[in-house]
Amino acid sequence: MSLTSLALSVPFLPSLSGLPADEAAGILKENGAHVTLECVNWPQEYPYRPEVNIDIAHDGKSIFVNYKVKGMSLRAVNGEYNSHVHEDSCVEFFVAPEGRAPYFNFEFNCIGTPHVARRLDRHNGEQLSADLLSTIKRYSSVGTDTFEEKEGEYTWNLLVEIPLTILGVEYKGSPVELMGNFYKCADFTSHPHFLSWAPISTPTPDFHRPEFFAPITLE
Repeated sequence: MSLTSLALSVPFLPSLSGLPADEAAGILKENGAHVTLECVNWPQEYPYRPEVNIDIAHDGKSIFVNYKVKGMSLRAVNGEYNSHVHEDSCVEFFVAPEGRAPYFNFEFNCIGTPHVARRLDRHNGEQLSADLLSTIKRYSSVGTDTFEEKEGEYTWNLLVEIPLTILGVEYKGSPVELMGNFYKCADFTSHPHFLSWAPISTPTPDFHRPEFFAPITLE
């Protein structure tokens, strides 16, 4: 599968502006673009694949991403901004406004704790300030309190609203071209996994690889 064939068109839905989370989620479900995370890039070591579906759209000011997850176990130990949310039940959106790099890694555990940085690669980047992180709206179906891992099967969703100003992008009514990828992970759970939308070809799990980003267009 080529990265170009995965090109995602994100619809412009101005009606999303200012809506409560449940109403926004309904509009995204009906009229947004839809993404399924099906790439198990390291099947020998990490074969587990929870069900992960994403609804996405934008209103000209923000990108709305609703992650819907069904899988085994649930963990949310990290409650501080820019903590190690990838260790928990975590969903991610990496996006490069100008192509390959720099890019932003938006990472959220299931209670909405954010970890976000502007990066050149895994080892070179600057984390966003608490003030900027506070502008990212997050709505979790499992609340905002931290908890240790819970065993069993869980269904949950996380809706995030990412201001385009964080990306340095301005929407003027014509398409905006981005590159990016969507991920699901849970490093420190009893069912670790590393899923992606666009396939990644590396020997070991590594999401910080913008060469495997696919086209994303804000229509």
